[in-house]
Amino acid sequence: MDRPAAPQAAPPSPQAAEAPLAPSIVAASAPPPARPEVESLQAYSAPLEGRRGLLRLDFNENTVGPSPRVVEAIRAIPAEHIAIYPEYEGLQAAVAASLLRTSGLAAAGLGLEPHHVGLFNGVDAALHAVFQAYGASGDRLLTTSPTFGYYSPCARMQGMAIEAIPYRQTDFAFPFDEIRAALTGPTAGPGQAAAPQAVVSQVAPKGDPSQAAPKGDPSQAAPQPWTPPRLLLICNPNNPTGTRLAPARILELAAASPATLVVVDELYEAFSGDSVLPLLLAGAGAAQAPGAADPFAAYPNLLVLRSLAKTAGLAGLRIGFAIGHPAVVDRVGRVTGPYDINSFAVTAAFAALDDQSYVDGFVAEVLAAKALLQQRLTAAGWRHQGEGGNYLLLWPRARAAAAVEQRLRDAGILVRSMAGKPLIDGSLRVSIGTRAQMEQFWSAWQQADS
Repeated sequence: MDRPAAPQAAPPSPQAAEAPLAPSIVAASAPPPARPEVESLQAYSAPLEGRRGLLRLDFNENTVGPSPRVVEAIRAIPAEHIAIYPEYEGLQAAVAASLLRTSGLAAAGLGLEPHHVGLFNGVDAALHAVFQAYGASGDRLLTTSPTFGYYSPCARMQGMAIEAIPYRQTDFAFPFDEIRAALTGPTAGPGQAAAPQAVVSQVAPKGDPSQAAPKGDPSQAAPQPWTPPRLLLICNPNNPTGTRLAPARILELAAASPATLVVVDELYEAFSGDSVLPLLLAGAGAAQAPGAADPFAAYPNLLVLRSLAKTAGLAGLRIGFAIGHPAVVDRVGRVTGPYDINSFAVTAAFAALDDQSYVDGFVAEVLAAKALLQQRLTAAGWRHQGEGGNYLLLWPRARAAAAVEQRLRDAGILVRSMAGKPLIDGSLRVSIGTRAQMEQFWSAWQQADS
């Protein structure tokens, strides 16, 4: 007897056939790691919150705000322009013209052109772009110590080694001979081969030995050929020590190592006048060789950073400039986004560059306030340091720096602690504002450190 046929399964519905497989669930899942350099990186951070309504003497900002022309220009922006991607036409030319005017060489017709100027979302972004364009794993950054804290994280995220040469301990003088030696490498007598320079260890974040150079018997390691630093970063005047370096000496360093990109951070130049640009421009005017009218023809490895944050009061809008050989400016610009600078910053920059008298007035007021404060500190016997820039380092004498910092904050005044920084641990950095603001500070300081 035949068995009845088994019922056939129904064909799958189209919906069922297209249903994706359920992903497997892993109990201890973790996101993919970043590059090793980033995983071990200690990010640069600053105490930015809760500062409104206080006397801001902690970040070296303009303490009174931008020119009224800047405020008017921003208020006049039509609402529909907020929906449009920013446009930058004419801004590089305006920056170049401003630099010529402030260098006192505008009438000479010298060749600082728009292609010499790069635009960035603040000088921090310019620094980041410099390292992305020119720094690679195993390359070396040469700089000083202590200096602006963002240089080192930028180098570490690229896997670079860092050689930081300290300022002179007694007077914080620039270590020129040491920097030049690090740029030019080991020397040898006639007929002798130069001894290889020791490889600089990778500087590791505190508490993370994984980034240090491997240890071993130095006698067993093959000597590495010496190569010049990929980057030299000089903050002039230096933040936070206020150390000044004559511009001619910077050009000497750039000429000594043409394979090194020499980046000069001139954010505080307006308070001391120590810029390399007038020398470059004057040299271009005197040059007779074909093509030498380019101010960077003799120093194509030099890049100058400028900002409108410290003088013109645009720190909250983020706009900065890099001035250099067109090829270098082009390479650094290649690693940035097409719309990194917002329309408000562009509008404000045009207005600020067109009101140099406002900037000049603010700088003059700061310098007068700084001179008065220095006189009082000297007369009262308080140790202080800071020849250049709109800031001073102060060392409390009656209380610990942290206690004085807190007492000043309780009085409505912010200053910046230098705790843990080489050579200046135990000091406080005080930005300089107007004479009226520094009168307020002086009164509070005497009470805070008593």
